[in-house]
Amino acid sequence: MTAWNFDHCPDRRGTGSMKWQRWAGQEVIPAWVADMDALAPATVLEALRARIEHGVLGYSVPQRSFAESACAWLATRHGWTVEPDAIVPLPGVVTGFNMFCRAIGAPGDGHLCPIPCYPPFLSAPGNQGQRLLRVDLAQEASGWRLDQAALDAATDATTRSLLFCHPHNPTGRVWTDAELAAWAEHCRRHDLWVLSDEIWADLVLDGRHRPFVCAAPDLAARTVTLYAPSKTFNLPGLCCAIAIIPDADLRKRFRAAGAGIVPSAEGLGMLGAETAWRTGGPWLDALLDHLRRNRDLVRATLARLPRLKWQPGQATYLAWIDAQQSGVADPAAHAVAHGVGLSDGRDFAAPGWLRLNFGCPRATLETALERLARAFG
Repeated sequence: MTAWNFDHCPDRRGTGSMKWQRWAGQEVIPAWVADMDALAPATVLEALRARIEHGVLGYSVPQRSFAESACAWLATRHGWTVEPDAIVPLPGVVTGFNMFCRAIGAPGDGHLCPIPCYPPFLSAPGNQGQRLLRVDLAQEASGWRLDQAALDAATDATTRSLLFCHPHNPTGRVWTDAELAAWAEHCRRHDLWVLSDEIWADLVLDGRHRPFVCAAPDLAARTVTLYAPSKTFNLPGLCCAIAIIPDADLRKRFRAAGAGIVPSAEGLGMLGAETAWRTGGPWLDALLDHLRRNRDLVRATLARLPRLKWQPGQATYLAWIDAQQSGVADPAAHAVAHGVGLSDGRDFAAPGWLRLNFGCPRATLETALERLARAFG
């Protein structure tokens, strides 16, 4: 086994894993939450071991090198020049959703959000006494796209921002330059703030990722971009993310929204992130090849299941599957009954859909897909 053997993962049962504990004691393969069954990069594990062996686990403060490593990674992988002062450490991107709404909105204000979408987007406005303004994405033969008419119809006098997932979870869409321009023009026209969640930016399987701020630099002063190593390097348990906020006034408002409530990222998390950003490029390139092969297997399997429909996305390790014509009232429960646990589309405001995580060893995926085929074949 090498450090890049993505077809090997230790048994995660009995480790407190959210993913594996959900159906503990049942013969169910969990393929739901966006957490890969993959070893983290060896360089990250070595750095964490060295810190723990030091023996003192006291309070930590962000080091300049942490922000500099994030900036260097963004420049190298995405062509985005960011100043270290723009980096705000966070314990997670979901925290950032809520801080953003609190920072720029007031009770009753509205926030546009493309649907279907990652569930914490849907709840963040309501957590602050504000409103989610649903913008249904259009689905065509070529894939999911922005529906400008739906965006216009959802925007009203209370609208304060666009909550934007880029690349998109759960569909896996990588928005094109033309689509980014359309989102940006709408925000200019209505004087909106922008939250761009780019946590999946490194996991583009086809094409490239262009940061929203790079596509619309004139909106940088009104944009908070969220980013993290957690999906990229399978480090969600380290609870480390960043907000990238070029504008000093907006950065101050954002920090104030979490004052006394939200901690910074913690020491081991920042160490893991910095190490990954400085050393993890080759590991990530190997992972992307593994995910492409797994995606091909999902594609081939679903092509044989006419009751299920899937339009493969360009990014993430998630398959967003249409089970509305499956003849099953509760597709997620039906899948569990056949031994595979998927995310329920209802959580994404899309009943009748399923989300499958193919970020796992090949053998695990083959077994999960065999069970899915028995359930919907």
